[in-house]
Order: sequence, then C-alpha cells, then structure tokens
Amino acid sequence: MTEKTPTRALFDIAGNTIAPGTRKVIDLPLSMMSDHTPATLSVQVIHGRRPGPTIFISAAVHGDEVLGVEIVRRLIRAPALRRLAGTVLLVPIVNTFGFIAQSRYLPDRRDLNRSFPGSPTGSLAARLAHLFINEVVARSDFGIDLHTAAINRVNLPQIRVDMSDKKALKLAESFKPPVIVNSSLREGSLRHAAGELGVPVMVFEGGEGLRFDETAIRVGLKGVLNVLRSLDMIGRHPAIPGNVEAGTKRSVGSTPVATKSAWIRATEGGIARIHCKVGQFVKAGTLLGVVSDPFGVRDTEMTTTRDGLIIGRSNLPVVNQGDALIHIAELSKAASKGAGLKAIEEGFEGDPLFDEDEIL
Repeated sequence: MTEKTPTRALFDIAGNTIAPGTRKVIDLPLSMMSDHTPATLSVQVIHGRRPGPTIFISAAVHGDEVLGVEIVRRLIRAPALRRLAGTVLLVPIVNTFGFIAQSRYLPDRRDLNRSFPGSPTGSLAARLAHLFINEVVARSDFGIDLHTAAINRVNLPQIRVDMSDKKALKLAESFKPPVIVNSSLREGSLRHAAGELGVPVMVFEGGEGLRFDETAIRVGLKGVLNVLRSLDMIGRHPAIPGNVEAGTKRSVGSTPVATKSAWIRATEGGIARIHCKVGQFVKAGTLLGVVSDPFGVRDTEMTTTRDGLIIGRSNLPVVNQGDALIHIAELSKAASKGAGLKAIEEGFEGDPLFDEDEIL
C-alpha cells in the first residue's frame, strides 16, 4: 500500500490563504507614494505539500543591495523547490522605496536595518519594519537576510551571525560559506528584532551595492539551498565523486570561522592605491596599499598588524582621514584555505545546479 502524504493546513498571511503544493505572490499594503501609486511589501509564499519548518529569505533591506534580489529570483526558479517540505517566504525587495531610487535608505533617509521592530504609527521606515516583522518574520522558524557591501565597497561572500546563538550558528554552518564572521546583534537591526521573537536569522554578505557579482550570486544561491537541505525541506543533489556534496571541494566542518574582524582606516586623506584583493590571506607586516597626496610629495603606507583574511575593501581611490579601507578577519592561514575567490570558483566546477539553465 502506498503511504499517503500527510495533509497540511492552508497557509494564512494577512487574510490570504495558500493551499499545500501551491505558490502565490501576496502584496501586503504598506503606503501610498507621493504620486498616488500604492506601495506594497510583496511576498511569494511557497507552501509545500509535506510538513516542515517555515523560513523567510529576504533581500534589499537596503535598497541598493540588488545582488540578493537576483539570488531570490534564481531560487524561485530552482527545481528543488517544486517538492518542498514546509513553507518558504520569499521577499526579494523589502525596501521598495530605496530599490526604486537606487538608494540604501528610505525617502526620509532612515536606515531600515536600524528601524526594527518598528511601529504601525511611526515613520515610513518604522511602518515598513513593523509590517515585515509581523507578517513575515513572526510566521517563520528561521530566516536568511541577503546583503552586499555598500556602494564603492566589495565583500568576500560570507555569513555573519551572532555565534552565541547556537541555532543561528548551526544554520550558518549548514550554509557552507567561504567564511563565517562573528557579528554581535545590534539594536534596531532585523537580526536583533527577530531574535527577540525567537527566530534565528543569519546575514549573507557578498559583492557590492548596485552591482552583480556572479561568484557571490552562486555562493548565495547554493548556500540557501544547502540550508533548506539541512532542514530536510528539499532533497539532496547527487554527489560528485571525490566531493562531500555536489560542487563542494571542502569537507564538512571545514568552514573558516572568524571570531574577530577589524577595518584598517586611512591615517591620512588623499589618493589610495590598494594592492590587496578580497579573499587574499595576508600576514602581519604585509603592505596593503599606499595613500598619497595629490601632488605626489607624501606617501603613507598601510600595513596589517595581524594575520588574516581580507573579507572586504573599498573600491574608491579618493579617501579622507578615518575612512574604512580594508576589512580583515582574524584567521590562521590553515583555516583560511578554501576561502579565497579562486577556491570558491573552482568549487562550482561540475556542479549540476549551475548546468540548469532554467534558474539562470
């Protein structure tokens, strides 16, 4: 006798119901733009036939961080989600206002990721934060928030998580990122507000604002699918001989972990010539770049005082004194093996996920 699939209840969100085995885009009313155009928070709900957890995946909390929007778009098209257990809430654009304006902020210049949990009667940022927390986060068991570096900076693909939150750390490890960076919770952030509700959230960082980076997109997409597999929400890829998992050349548990990271800042204003790249391991005393005055009279060298992995850097040559230029995570050379860009890109070779044209 064939075993029957357990019957699931309808998924309800803001008075809308989604049947098991179906997906639907729900537009949650938010505000009215100045030209009378309705503004909404749009969520695609994929409600699996089989029981399982609920996870939200969000992007563009900062409106200029478009890379996560592409990750969500590809995820929506991924065949693995056709046989989903549990429920996935996909929000490709949280900050609609900033996305349209190609700006990090909302029209009132508020940072949405410092406005949680928000208020139904507060500023525009507070209202959007309140809507997202109550309609999306509160319905979830876990969350993944997709980010990039700010404009004129670039980040190595990485996961940031509060390592004191064991559930969130376990989720981060299942992502299998190039590196995990300890990041304490900051009041007003999505992670902090979600944590108050008992919903562990990790942040993916990669690439730069208003730009696509194919390597970072692939790391993000594959990482999200890894998390869904670890939660038994989707099936597993067929293994490639010699690899632990398809497209992965590092063994389980080998993800480098950085408990500390710090920025090297410009000690002088001028023109910066940075010699290092993200994903590069540097030893203490390494020359990272030079800041020169525009007349070429004075050069100020930048060196690192510690061994570590470069996880972020500025791309802007014009700098003021105090500007953050190079972000270094404290890692041993052995721990950083596999975190560099070359190793990351090699990890995609032969991966069947990226042979599927329908998700690209």
